[in-house]
Amino acid sequence: MWNLPNSLTVFRIGLVPILVVVLLTEIPDREYWGLGIFLVATFTDFFDGLIARRTGAVTVMGTLLDPIADKLLICAAFISLVELDLAPSWMVTVIVGREFAVTALRMIALERGLPIAANNLGKVKMVTQVVAVSILILGRKLGSWMILGHVSLWIALIFTVVSMVVYFWQNRFVLSEGS
Repeated sequence: MWNLPNSLTVFRIGLVPILVVVLLTEIPDREYWGLGIFLVATFTDFFDGLIARRTGAVTVMGTLLDPIADKLLICAAFISLVELDLAPSWMVTVIVGREFAVTALRMIALERGLPIAANNLGKVKMVTQVVAVSILILGRKLGSWMILGHVSLWIALIFTVVSMVVYFWQNRFVLSEGS
């Protein structure tokens, strides 16, 4: 159960409160520290899965914890950006709401013995969210370049909504009465 991929996932979960504290505390260069913590956490997401697949170290614990760690990281980062007035709350609400909705769909499917794997659109969604959060964390340090943060957030929002619609459409049978 305790292997390197699972340790990386638990480490990522441990970085979430540290990220929030760094972003929401008035410390020198918090944007750079926050971006560094966020990117380290993001890279652990890439490496834990890669290592688990390549070494045959895929575990039930890792399969369950990895998506939770992803959602904790991305939701905490976006909510912190709302607190910092760097992202509109309505957009973050849609993004966080999508994460809960797709997780609920997956849980219902799993209860019925029908696991739903991540698809490429969900992975693209995650990449656009990571890019948006990364740019927005730098926020005011970007000056007039902050427009990139707003554009990237809109792109992330579009992929977030589209991926949710696709997940629900492709798995609509999970929600039907006879399932």
